[in-house]
Amino acid sequence: MSFDPHISRLLQCIDLEEKEQVKRYSLDQQHTLRTLKAEGLALHPISITRKNFGYADYPEITFRLNFPAETSLFRDGTAIECFCHGQEAVKGLLLNMEGRTGEFRLFAPDFPDWIEDDNIGIKLAPDQRTTSIMKTALKQLPENKRLYELFERLHGAPVNKRIQTDTNEYQLSFRNNDLNKSQQRAIEAVVQNTDIAIIHGPPGTGKTTTLTEAIYQLAKTGEKILVSAPSNTAVDHIAKGLITAQLKVLRVGNTTKVDEAIFPFTPEGKLAGSKQQQKEIKELKIRAEEFRKMALKYKRSFGKAEREQRNLLFKEVKNIRAEIKKLQAYNEDKLYAEAEVILGTPVGLYDARTGNLRFQTLVIDEAGQCIEPLAWCIFPLAEKYVLAGDHFQLPPTVLSNEAARLGLNRSILEVCIPTVPDIFLLDTQYRMRAAIAGFSGEYFYKGLLLNAPHLQNTSAHITFIDTAGSGYNEVRGSDGTSLQNEGELKIAEILLQSEIRSPEHAAFISPYAGQVAAAKESLPRTLRISTIDSFQGQEKEVIILSLVRSNDDGDIGFLKDYRRMNVAITRAKEELFVIGDSATIGADPFYNSFLTYIEKNGNYRTIWEFEV
Repeated sequence: MSFDPHISRLLQCIDLEEKEQVKRYSLDQQHTLRTLKAEGLALHPISITRKNFGYADYPEITFRLNFPAETSLFRDGTAIECFCHGQEAVKGLLLNMEGRTGEFRLFAPDFPDWIEDDNIGIKLAPDQRTTSIMKTALKQLPENKRLYELFERLHGAPVNKRIQTDTNEYQLSFRNNDLNKSQQRAIEAVVQNTDIAIIHGPPGTGKTTTLTEAIYQLAKTGEKILVSAPSNTAVDHIAKGLITAQLKVLRVGNTTKVDEAIFPFTPEGKLAGSKQQQKEIKELKIRAEEFRKMALKYKRSFGKAEREQRNLLFKEVKNIRAEIKKLQAYNEDKLYAEAEVILGTPVGLYDARTGNLRFQTLVIDEAGQCIEPLAWCIFPLAEKYVLAGDHFQLPPTVLSNEAARLGLNRSILEVCIPTVPDIFLLDTQYRMRAAIAGFSGEYFYKGLLLNAPHLQNTSAHITFIDTAGSGYNEVRGSDGTSLQNEGELKIAEILLQSEIRSPEHAAFISPYAGQVAAAKESLPRTLRISTIDSFQGQEKEVIILSLVRSNDDGDIGFLKDYRRMNVAITRAKEELFVIGDSATIGADPFYNSFLTYIEKNGNYRTIWEFEV
């Protein structure tokens, strides 16, 4: 079957990404365990701290890492495999990862026999389920006339942009009295929207506050609303605001480790109060456990008859699990019908039992992080759309360079920006001092961003520490992959000892996982240490940014993605320290402008002021 060229290109991208995942995550002669660990694709060894049977009676394992590791790729809901040398790996799902502790679910009838052995690990695995869902959604697009017309329009000729400064006269009674004019305009636009509304929210401009009020106003008109975001963290963040607004909220999807405040608003949390269901599920779980125990009598070495018997017993466990799911689904249908707002990641919403319900509006938060095919999985669920995010921050992560070249790392927000005429900019930032916000405000947001009055400068809030000529060059990490810079870490240590009083109010960030891993070994445990990519959406009073690159060739690698720097330099509320080599980065026009800005608006210091 032949498809629209844009659909064909996206299908090709998905295939390329899937092949790259299979290749990158394989544990074989080319990709040793050491290599996978060095690239942040495997965590090994892990210490098992707890085992239990969780949702729908799947085995769930809590674990701890006894060493610092780069865990930024181990995001909630990521497909993983649990492995042990010489044994067949078991597929699963990472439920959560926080610091050195995490939890995952195994897609198996029971815990593997070897789970208590030494040398257990987990590694990322190809997410073939999400891949399959995206392909299906794209292939079905031409069958839906309304959506296909929208698809063609979004991939058509660019339109004249209108950065909106006003909407039609439309009087709303706002629940939140602290909204600024640009936030009010955006909310009015969402309520009046009949197609697609875009809310452009630069760092610190109150995007979540604006969306919460907009969703509240839509619910007041009687609309049923879907809310999505590419990560569980982002979904939970907006869910809290909607719960505070006292809307009838249902949070679906991977909710095993949601915040305590959100759990009562998940299907599991709401059904925990149903004594009859709890009794029925408990009885089914007891039966499953009995079958499991009988199956476990057959250990690693047994004959054909025993193997068949064990398989039959595990098949019965699987049947009981399906019965539990069916029972839960029956009760969840009622919850879906009662909710005003249903929230989840795109796959969480796709899986939810919403087929018979009509939703008027779909809101996608952090739309700048959502790859286009994932958005088309949930567009069919609603009649009109609100996309919120910032296309000047980091794009979605894509492994395949070829897929990225063909546009898979172009978010649904980037796709819509050229062809949706009205963009509602939130124009006042409430996060950082004016000096910290100034460079991004001019370079990325064309001087349209205002600072809240209380954020006027009281001192030099931005400092560049120049290592040029010091001999502190970048080096490959001990694993031979990601870059490190020992000299920049030493400066960070001195700053933390002499100029930053409270490490718990600060964070050390860097574009390079190798530098982050080295920092976790040498800097205080109370300090938040993270890659820039993992720190998007977060903030701290004080940020130390280590750029790492220092070489004779002026090679700055992926510092060339200026959107990464936009994220990095807009995380600090009070003070930003940037450590780098002006001789390496200064030949690049962006960094040259940045250094000039700091000379005029902050402190420009050299390494010679520090006893390194």
